[in-house]
Amino acid sequence: MITRVEHISDEQLRTIRQTIGEAFVSNELFHNWGNVDERKNDVIKYMSIYVDYVYQAGELYANEDLTGFIGLEDSAKKTVMLQIKMLLKMLIRLRFTRLRSLMAFAGQIRKSNVSYAKQRHYETLLVCIHKAYQGKGLATELITFAKKKADAAGIPLIFDTDMEKYARMYQYLGCDLYNTVTADNGVTRYSLCYKPRKMAAFCNDGK
Repeated sequence: MITRVEHISDEQLRTIRQTIGEAFVSNELFHNWGNVDERKNDVIKYMSIYVDYVYQAGELYANEDLTGFIGLEDSAKKTVMLQIKMLLKMLIRLRFTRLRSLMAFAGQIRKSNVSYAKQRHYETLLVCIHKAYQGKGLATELITFAKKKADAAGIPLIFDTDMEKYARMYQYLGCDLYNTVTADNGVTRYSLCYKPRKMAAFCNDGK
């Protein structure tokens, strides 16, 4: 069963930060930060700050064992102050050259889902499975949970990933790949959308 993560201990939150941070070390989002060994510490720092934001915003969901996680943000929900707090922490804790390269990449791919960003939607902030529990159906459980929320709200569910294998997984689980953008560093952003039953026509119009 997938539920919102809330009222957890500091130790549990530290474990979640580490789990998600380690999972993202190999993600192509951080391509400009060097090889996996060179970027590991900074990626874990970055993702720790990001996880805090997702958790504090009430947008982090997980299974009962806290081994599979998904972040879901309703675009109608305003979290501006938390976003500012997150960015300030990143500026303090991370090298500016790291953030500058990440912002340059983000600037090139930021319009990948502009058609959907204008309308209310769910945005998938992260999907992560603890490495010891991968291949056990947790990804399917997490995505199914997100799709049900989109169905209930009648709004699109958006996935953005810089990993081709994850784009293929989301397609297998019922999402449509509607756009790709390749940045100067050779990294491709894959944008996908799940079509809620009530709003199928909306996603078709956004292609």
